[in-house]
Amino acid sequence: MHKVIVSPEEIKKIANLASLKLQPREVDLFSSQFTETVDVINQLNEIDTSDIPATYQVTGLANISREDIVDIPRVLPQEVALREAKLTNNGFFVVPRIIDTDETESVI
Repeated sequence: MHKVIVSPEEIKKIANLASLKLQPREVDLFSSQFTETVDVINQLNEIDTSDIPATYQVTGLANISREDIVDIPRVLPQEVALREAKLTNNGFFVVPRIIDTDETESVI
C-alpha cells in the first residue's frame, strides 16, 4: 500500500470547510499529524482479522438505559423558550442560513 501524504493545501481546505482559522505553523503540524494518523490506519488495515469474531460490547452489561419518562415540571414551555428570540416562525427559532454557500476562499 502506498503512503498517503496529507498536504498543507488539504489541511487548509479542511480548515476552511470546518470554519477554522489556523496559523501557518498549525497547518504544517496538522499536515504531519494527519499523515502519521493515516499511515497507522493503513497499517491496521493490513492486519488479517478474518478469524476474529465480532465484538459488540465488552462489559457484559445488558440494557443499562433508564426509563424515558417526561418530567413535566421541568419541561420548558415553547412560549417561554421563544419569548426572547429575535425572530420566530410557526413556533420555531429563525436563524440565518449557513449551508449551501458558494464561499471558496480560504480561512487562512
